This record gives sequence, structure tokens and C-alpha cells, in this order.
Amino acid sequence: MSDAAQPTAAEVRAAAEAVKTALDRHLAAVERRSGEEDPAVYDAFNELAAAAEAYDELLYDRYDEVTPFEIPGEDTLPPYTGPEEPSALSVLIRRDYAVAEPQRLMAQARRVEAADGEGPGVEASNTVHGALGLLFGEFEPDEIASRHKEFGLEEGDSTLWVTAADESADPGEWLEAPFEEADPERVVCRFDVSAVFDEELDDDIDDEDDDGDEDDDGDLPELDEDLDTNLDTDTDTDEDEDDEDSAGEPARLEADR
Repeated sequence: MSDAAQPTAAEVRAAAEAVKTALDRHLAAVERRSGEEDPAVYDAFNELAAAAEAYDELLYDRYDEVTPFEIPGEDTLPPYTGPEEPSALSVLIRRDYAVAEPQRLMAQARRVEAADGEGPGVEASNTVHGALGLLFGEFEPDEIASRHKEFGLEEGDSTLWVTAADESADPGEWLEAPFEEADPERVVCRFDVSAVFDEELDDDIDDEDDDGDEDDDGDLPELDEDLDTNLDTDTDTDEDEDDEDSAGEPARLEADR
């Protein structure tokens, strides 16, 4: 970054003062909160986050330094402000896929064409976008989600939002722009699936395995010693029993004679 584009020291100082002011306002809102989902606390929280982020950026641009604070992202939902007893709901679903195997995708589409008796002139299955149209027109989205590998698709992130409404929409009302009116403040529940979560879980499991390996390695010598001792004891016992039986048999034979 050039010197001309850098923020001035006064701008950085002003941003720091804005953080202090936002911090005081947030504390005051928390002290006066009226419930768990007080909108004043929520607004003060967002103001503090915005002020801290602005200060962090200016501090880095001017001094090549950062703060120790982690600025929350926008993936958290705001407090619910919808109806307490919703009479209607909408389920918003997004699933992402990568076309991992185009040839497999088009082969499946050709099977659909053959089963439906489409004429050879159609040949929609000979292109990826045509094959996608055929398959998603033939199968329900949930079935494609469960069989995505068969169709040459690779799963990406997915999310499902359940939003509350005061009344059902009129038929055909929102079809032109189905997601424009999604209000985060009316989301009743939300379910996200992402490879990011799997990576975090894998990291935790790897850490646990590393710790467990040390414990297991420490226990193995004791286990081997126990096994050797038990095997020696069992062998000695069996040999002693065989000797006693062998020694007793001639005496019984002599007695019989």
C-alpha cells in the first residue's frame, strides 16, 4: 500500500476512541437488558463489532499491526422477532454440488431418456446442463442428495432454514424471486452442513488419537508380560497334570493285576 493511501495516525486514534465508546454502550445495554433477546443488546453488540473491525483494519494499514480480538462473522442469526404462534411456515433449502464426473452424469441422463422413450432428436443428455435438467426433473431433490455419487455429483455445503409467517402466501406469489423475502429475524431453526465442520471434527479426533497412542504404547509392555505369565502358568499346570496322570496310571494297572 502506498503512503498516500495509508490512514493517518489521527484516523487510527479516532477509530480506537470509537471502539471505547461502543464498548461502553454495549456494557450499558447489557446492564439494562430486559430479557435474553433484548434488541438493544443486539444492536450494541453489532456496533461494537463494526467499530472493532474498522479499528483493526486501520491499525493494520497504518502500523502493520493487528488486535487480539476475533470479529464475529455474519453467520449467526439475529434474535427471533416473528409471531409467537406462527400459522404458516416456509422451508428454504440450498444444496451445492460439484459436477465431479460429467460422463457419469450424462450416462444417467441417457438412461432417463431411454426409459421415457424420448426420440433420438432430443439428445438433451449430451450436454452437462441438459443432463442436469433431465435428472432434476426426474428425481426429487432429496433422492438426488442421497444418490448424488450415482449421478457423478460431489456434495458441497448445504443449509436449511425454517421461517415463520403470519399467513400462507398466495399461490404463485413468490415464485419469481423465492429467496428475496427471507427474513433472518423470522427463522425458527436452521441446519447447516459443511466440510468445514468435518475438518474441525477430524482435527479433534486426530488429537485424541495422538494422545491415545501414547497411552496404548505405554500399556503394551504390561499386557505382553501378563500374557506371557498366563501362558507359562497354564503350560506348567497342564504339564504337571499330565505328569500326575501318567504316574498314577501304572499304579492303577498294578492294582488291577
